[in-house]
Amino acid sequence: MPTMNDTRLLLPCPHCQATNRLPAARIDEAPNCGKCGQPLLQGQPLDLDDANFDAVVGSTRLPVLVDFWAAWCGPCQMMAPAFKQAAAQVQGRALLVKVNSDDSPGLSQRYGIRSIPTLLRLQGGREVARQSGAVPASAIVALALGSGAR
Repeated sequence: MPTMNDTRLLLPCPHCQATNRLPAARIDEAPNCGKCGQPLLQGQPLDLDDANFDAVVGSTRLPVLVDFWAAWCGPCQMMAPAFKQAAAQVQGRALLVKVNSDDSPGLSQRYGIRSIPTLLRLQGGREVARQSGAVPASAIVALALGSGAR
């Protein structure tokens, strides 16, 4: 099983679309694209799954806000633009990630996800807040920064 030190994320560059391999342990370092040199994350949510979730969450010093969603879920699709907008607003202060609950049943089970969308705020790998249902970007930002829900 991969450890935090050797798990690599594949991050597509939002500028040149080159795929970059980044060690999960460097997620907080504001990585740049190896091809064009532009910022990779730029306030974008990360897509994580059962295989790389623990490495990323365990590597970051930032609070992590997880969006459990599914492609068939209408409210999830409606909230997706707000989640992306919130990711840009909290860049450098929180890490926003998306987990497809259908593709990552282990994570959904571990966190007791019963409805989607569900947002979880993790601090130091532990759940500190939860919000179920679609919410606007302002509520996502508040939850990510520790001033919303339980």
